[in-house]
Order: sequence, then structure tokens, then C-alpha cells
Amino acid sequence: MCTMTATRDAQISTPAAALSELIAGNKRFVYGSPRYGHDVAQAAATANQQKPHSLVFGCIDSRVPLEAIFDQSFGSIAVARSGAHVLDRSLIGSINFAVAELSVSLVLVVGHKRCGAVTATVEALRAGATVGGDVGYVGYLVDELAPAVRTAGLDEEDATEKAIRVNVVRTVERLRNVPGLAEEIEAGRVDVVGAVYDLDSGWVEFLH
Repeated sequence: MCTMTATRDAQISTPAAALSELIAGNKRFVYGSPRYGHDVAQAAATANQQKPHSLVFGCIDSRVPLEAIFDQSFGSIAVARSGAHVLDRSLIGSINFAVAELSVSLVLVVGHKRCGAVTATVEALRAGATVGGDVGYVGYLVDELAPAVRTAGLDEEDATEKAIRVNVVRTVERLRNVPGLAEEIEAGRVDVVGAVYDLDSGWVEFLH
């Protein structure tokens, strides 16, 4: 299991409190007043335990450093990433681990504008690629992201940006139905929320 960031303030133990902390952190980031500088002393202070309040699941895009855009220090959030936050068994297992073993209160799915993976899928479908018909990373992306692109409307001028939002909603819905997570959500101990990051402004829009 890869190392995850984490150590949670005792008061951040509910989905609402965790979400409020991430919203506040994004505001600090956008307004140029981050609280955390990510120095080695902070890393050492959390080296012996981890109790994150949230797991943030985002894209691999290098322009979207999740700890930075939410202004979170060592030990506050666990992070999982894949192209266009596409789910597979290992990611579902990792998210379930964070909920069951690290006691996170919130799972936040973060898409972002101008996502290259979604753009590649739109272009592949417009070029006539068929689901399951290609090989390599494009084939996998087409398989996984085609439903979101088609729901958004392949012929729409802003198909990519619409599909990005649809894909976030689909990922949230899939996670809400994962065994283990579903029971925690029903009990009110965990919530799964979606969001979209604006590369230009730094703001995170939370989807409700």
C-alpha cells in the first residue's frame, strides 16, 4: 500500500466538517494566504501516525496538486489519482481502505477544466473509435470515459467541458454504490462529493 498523507484534528470527524475545511483551504489558496508551507518539520511531526479527515481523488494532471489547491498540510488528506479519476479495482480498494482503516469522513472527487484524458476521448470518439476497439491508453480511456462524453453530447461545441462535469458526477455515483462505502454513507459517517477545479482561477467548484 502506498504511503498516504494524514493526521486529523480531532474536531474534523464528520463529512460536513471535512468539506468545510477543504472549502476554507481552497479560499486561502486562491486569495494567496496559504497556511501551510510543506516544510520538513511538518512532515516529521506526522511521521508516526495518520488520521486524515478526507480522501481526495483526482486526475494525474501535474497542474492540479491536490494538497496545494486545498491548502492542506502533511497528515490532513489522503490522495488517490488516475487519468480523469477513472476507477479500477485498486483505486476502489484504496478508497475503501481510507474509509475503513484511516476513518476519513469525506471522499472528494475532483475533476478539472481542460482535462487531457477527457479531451482525448472526445477526439477519439469523433474520429470513429469504438468502445473496446482500440488498444493502449486511448482504448482504455474511450472505454471508461465514453459514457460521460455521450451523455454530455459528442456534437456539442463544449463537449469536453460538459463531459468533465458529467464524469465527476458518474464517479461520485459509482463510489456511492461501492460495498462498504454505501453502508458508511447510509449511516452518515462518510459522504462522497464531486468538484471541478478551474486551472485559470484556482477556484474549486463543489457540485451538489
